[in-house]
Amino acid sequence: MFRAADRQGKLFGSYTRMVDWVGKKSFYAYLGREGRRIFDDELFRKWYCQDNGRPCVPPSALAIATVLQMYDKCSDEEAINRCLYDDRWKVALDLDEQEKPFVKSTFQEFRANLLLHEEFEKLFLRLSLTEATLNGLIKGTKITAVLDTTPILGRGAVKDTYNLIAEGIQILSRALCKATKENLTNFVLRLQLTRYFSEVVSVKGSAEIDWTDSAQRRVFLNTLVSDAQRLLLESTTTCKSLKEPKLATVLQAEELLRKLVGQDVEPDPARDGQVQIKKGTARDRVPAAHDPDVRHGRKSASKRFDGHKLAIAAEPESRLVVSLEVLSGNAPDNEGALQLVEEAEANTGIPVGHTIGDCAYGDGATRQRFTDGTRQLTAKVPAPPSDQPYHKAHFHIDLTNGTVTCPQGVTTSEFKWESSDDGTRVKRFFFAPTVCQACPARSECLRTKDKTGGRTVGLHPQESLLQQAREYQKTPQFRADLKTRQAVEHVLARMIHIGGRQARYMSKAKTRIQMVLAATVLNLLIVLGSINDAQALASTQSTAASSQEQPAGKWSATPPGDGTPSTATQQMADTSEHNQTHTRSEGTRGSPAPGQGPPRGDPTCKVSPALLSPSTT
Repeated sequence: MFRAADRQGKLFGSYTRMVDWVGKKSFYAYLGREGRRIFDDELFRKWYCQDNGRPCVPPSALAIATVLQMYDKCSDEEAINRCLYDDRWKVALDLDEQEKPFVKSTFQEFRANLLLHEEFEKLFLRLSLTEATLNGLIKGTKITAVLDTTPILGRGAVKDTYNLIAEGIQILSRALCKATKENLTNFVLRLQLTRYFSEVVSVKGSAEIDWTDSAQRRVFLNTLVSDAQRLLLESTTTCKSLKEPKLATVLQAEELLRKLVGQDVEPDPARDGQVQIKKGTARDRVPAAHDPDVRHGRKSASKRFDGHKLAIAAEPESRLVVSLEVLSGNAPDNEGALQLVEEAEANTGIPVGHTIGDCAYGDGATRQRFTDGTRQLTAKVPAPPSDQPYHKAHFHIDLTNGTVTCPQGVTTSEFKWESSDDGTRVKRFFFAPTVCQACPARSECLRTKDKTGGRTVGLHPQESLLQQAREYQKTPQFRADLKTRQAVEHVLARMIHIGGRQARYMSKAKTRIQMVLAATVLNLLIVLGSINDAQALASTQSTAASSQEQPAGKWSATPPGDGTPSTATQQMADTSEHNQTHTRSEGTRGSPAPGQGPPRGDPTCKVSPALLSPSTT
């Protein structure tokens, strides 16, 4: 049954008693002070029954603990222990001294609800952005969005072909036994699959073969594939008698095994009925059987990773994360770029007036999507290779007059229509063979092996947009945009520091929750920094104002507002007079001269705290 936390807090709770000990400017104190307001219990009311059952743990407490877990990078078990023994967590959750707020299963159920309800997954990020808006970090009628991606290392273990097929057999066998309630040992014995359920961790390691012998490797591979095919036949027969939801689980495991076998194995043309390992790597290869969403990816030609990609949109001035998405590891960086911008508008409630990205977002298709949506996109057009002086980019293409001029000054208007990769009809201009054969740059310009014929230049479906982008790259405003884009690099670095590099959970959906929580922590830390900076500035201005009111050359130990001087708070003379008096009375330090106040070093001198700590005035 739904239960909300007491909005008034606890009079003798941990926040009241230990906030000074933890630090009023800390992230823990901030959550203890503002957490229940930010993650209001009423936002989660629909998760719970309204009229029966035991009262639930207040959802705001679970939400705060989930954010703290991301901030401190701890496991579920450690999060529960920190609630019990960590003063910082007690302050953030405002717990009593020996209070146990919830158990691990309750904590995990809350996170499972986030996975089931996608709107609540986005809610954390939107709440942090709402808090940023309230504190004046998001300003104006339009914002700028800067896009970029970074790799996320997958949670699942990456295996080779032999071990992948073996793990696929294990997963499908367990799914069939669970669906039919058959004993796993009996099932394994019946289908002769005992080698895959031995105590040895790796089936490849248990194979007693000479791995340098290609014939033995081929026999072992065919044995694995034969066992997989026998199991798939058993699964097909069993599925005829199964019903949902058991059927869906078995079909998912069956599809995984088929993919693991098919992605790396092909029929052996030299041996009838046998298979061999494919050459090369399948484009959508699954390298981890227990985390099928993991893919081989590349951040560059030399940097490879296995996992996912984090795509974010950041606001460059405040460096807040305004939207994010988790892509497949082999997906291009520009995938879903327009959706990121649209989600940024939904999260902030403010239109995005300008979008900036690197050259990965500078392709023609992405530019066309932004143009169709009447949006401004700034992204660098990739430069031509430096070793190709007669690259298409060095030709002058006049779209208005329908001509193409080569670097040697020859112009042609002859063209023919052809279809591009996406099916769009485009023009391909060609130069006369006689002209090209007589050209001194023929060997560098012509791409055919025999260097015969004439040069051709095909237009891009978005040639006009690419030309406009190249012209814009020559302006000072473009160089300013490049400097603005650098902000997203800092945002990604902070996301990685919080915990965005390594996936904590299996599957892309769970990893997305992790990234949303990391972005929420980052945004709240930025808000907290803004609050602390504003308080420090106000304190500095207050101190400066107090010093201006104090007469020059005088100091007083009298607290402000107390006009009655005492023995320890008498007005001192100017600095020179006090120094002379102190010099004369060097021999009698314990007896100050009448009317001069206590001398230096006197332990009985009690100076006002207002003078020692200006920030507290």
